[in-house]
Amino acid sequence: MRRNTEQDLAQRFPLAPIQRIMSRLREFTVDEVSGLVQQWLDVFGRDRQGVNTKDHMWHIFSGGRYPSLEGEQARVEYLSQICCEFVVLSNGRDAAFLTDTRPEDRPFSDFYVFPPNLAWTMAFTHEEGWLGPYFAKHPCYSNLSEANVTSVKKREKIAHARAQGWL
Repeated sequence: MRRNTEQDLAQRFPLAPIQRIMSRLREFTVDEVSGLVQQWLDVFGRDRQGVNTKDHMWHIFSGGRYPSLEGEQARVEYLSQICCEFVVLSNGRDAAFLTDTRPEDRPFSDFYVFPPNLAWTMAFTHEEGWLGPYFAKHPCYSNLSEANVTSVKKREKIAHARAQGWL
């Protein structure tokens, strides 16, 4: 797998200062990004009729079409989520990457963070403070969240076994 240079990342993600970029496990291809957008809309955007999701998918939340928390409540809920990996998707629908670091810096002006199983999503907006950020849960949140917690526990057990020299 080709490692990105700082210059490559600076060109692709110009809003993220290089020294603050989170670890990227992989970048998604254009086709994969399209698939992620469709999966996200299938879960959170089912009732998007009449909402301008072409410009900003988070209008689903600001327009009241999907239940969500907003502002500081959203941020608190986001920080309480447990999972191993996070998908970061640009609102421009042209870039996405997977990271094992909870995104708190702004790699894009508007972006979405969610675990690969879409148990929840956090929508960071350029209107933050007036509109957003927004946090929403999948309709099957309990089961999906439990699966994420199980994955974290398994990863921790493996890391412990390695540290002990058992693996």
